[in-house]
Amino acid sequence: MPGSEFGTDALAAVTTAGGRTVPWQEACERRYDLILTASPKGELQLLCGDRVLLPHGAGYGKAIPAEGTANWASGLDPAYLCPADERLVLHALAHPAQVDQLRAALPGASPRATVVGDPTLDRLLASRPLRDDYRRAMGTGSRQLVVLASTWGPESLLRRRPGLPAELAAQLPVDTHQLALIVHPNERSLLGEFELAERLAPAISAGMMLPAGHEEWASVLVAADVLVTDHGSAALYFAALGDRPVVNAYAGGRELIPGSPIDVLLSAAPRLSRATDLSEAAGYDRHTARRAVRAAFAEQGRSLARLREELYALLGLAPLPDPVRPRLLPRPAPPARVPAAFDVHVRSEPSAVRVQRIPAGLGPAGHHLAVQHGATAEHFVRTAGLLYRRADPPAPGPYQEGWTAGAWTAFALAEYAGCATAAVILPDGACLLRRRGDDTLWALRPAPRLRDGRIVRTDPAALLSAVHAASGDLRKPLKAGTVTCRLGNDSFRATLAPAEPAEAERPV
Repeated sequence: MPGSEFGTDALAAVTTAGGRTVPWQEACERRYDLILTASPKGELQLLCGDRVLLPHGAGYGKAIPAEGTANWASGLDPAYLCPADERLVLHALAHPAQVDQLRAALPGASPRATVVGDPTLDRLLASRPLRDDYRRAMGTGSRQLVVLASTWGPESLLRRRPGLPAELAAQLPVDTHQLALIVHPNERSLLGEFELAERLAPAISAGMMLPAGHEEWASVLVAADVLVTDHGSAALYFAALGDRPVVNAYAGGRELIPGSPIDVLLSAAPRLSRATDLSEAAGYDRHTARRAVRAAFAEQGRSLARLREELYALLGLAPLPDPVRPRLLPRPAPPARVPAAFDVHVRSEPSAVRVQRIPAGLGPAGHHLAVQHGATAEHFVRTAGLLYRRADPPAPGPYQEGWTAGAWTAFALAEYAGCATAAVILPDGACLLRRRGDDTLWALRPAPRLRDGRIVRTDPAALLSAVHAASGDLRKPLKAGTVTCRLGNDSFRATLAPAEPAEAERPV
């Protein structure tokens, strides 16, 4: 439809879903039995047929002062809802309170209002059992998944605090946290994918996920442990999924409707003033949050059945006897980039070494620079104190060439003067390492950690940093024994011993 400044990716979403499109002019020349729309805006009166207005967003808590009626929620704005519009035969809403809002805005429109619930919420709720599967697809593991959510417009998180993703990436160690950012489709459409990626480049390079605006954002929301949000709908959807905390990053303004469900939810959430406050954010009022969810969503789990009942009645058809169920959300894609150079901060503790790895360049230098060879720029490799590589899978085709673990670690020490420890991480997680000035090839064998019946593993590169830091003075040889590495609240142990002769010949 012409006139929308946010339509850049709309047709791509329709195509991805398997839908068909027709030119707008042709659409205006046809007659339809029923027209479904998620917004009352635009030139819908040019289409010939009865219309149904479907739920859009959650809670009707945001006004758009630049258009429509001041202080009225977008979607229930009387400037766009005409009581004499006989073509609008059904206004589907998610909660009875929204019918009251509609009646206050436009009394003549309320007889056509029906509460059906929210189909998007029902997809989220139906997909909750896939939470572990989503986290596995994203490579989250036992880390805390911190998701930022930005709506669109001048008061959105990205407009007000564009540096927050990079600030969080500089504060949250990669071995204990994973970061993702959900961006409203309108903002993605305005900026374009290239411009958005350029603006967020530091955080994306540090491993932050940027899920797609169609479906994938919802999968990431199901997988999340905590949500940092402005006043957009994602916050209410997340709160409806359970008691995982919401953190309020909205700086205030004219857009948030006082007393709306999202306003109530944000009042229950601790406020994030600085990125450094996230680890200390507490006091999430779950009781008030549940009240906000109850005020936004009715008919939970029944929205598709209610919609089918209403739509079939408008078409004069008998509903199908089979139950209708929400489609499960797809698996999210893994991060586009995984950091391969780290400023490693260490602290010696009784019987352990505490390690915090931050992607290099985002914050102050650490105890040492740890770099994955073959995965990042040469200037990082040349200045690394710990240099490691991961064993490559066999190359395709009959012609293959590769290092042995023993030979590569010796080569790395000879080639890179700044390197004090060179290591190879094998596919099973074991590591073979060599220290400068020590001819011995050592084997580091991590032990998995059991937590609540689950086997928890961490990146062996973090354990290599613990060994590198614990060995300290290069004049002192390594000693066989147990190495304990603390990452956040978890401790991971590994045994260090001279490698077996056959291990030196392991291909890498």
